Amino acid sequence: MSLDSLADREGWHAEGFAARVHYRGEGERYAVEYYAPSDCVLYWKVKGDGETAVPVGRKTVPDPLRERVRMDLDAAGIDPAVEARSL
Repeated sequence: MSLDSLADREGWHAEGFAARVHYRGEGERYAVEYYAPSDCVLYWKVKGDGETAVPVGRKTVPDPLRERVRMDLDAAGIDPAVEARSL
């Protein structure tokens, strides 16, 4: 498992123990974060000002985004099942 490998995926950026990607689709904006120490994925919905984000449950996140996150995790050598892991 490598954050550097995840950062090599389109749109992802690694910082310390985490990696983040921003997604815009269907009029919504999200920030997605993967945390290596806890091996988990968090979703944040970004408000219209682009500065404010609130955590959201996976069931509210569009399926295409969740699928893309799982594919990116898998390509980086991270078990894609962590995307569905509850905190």
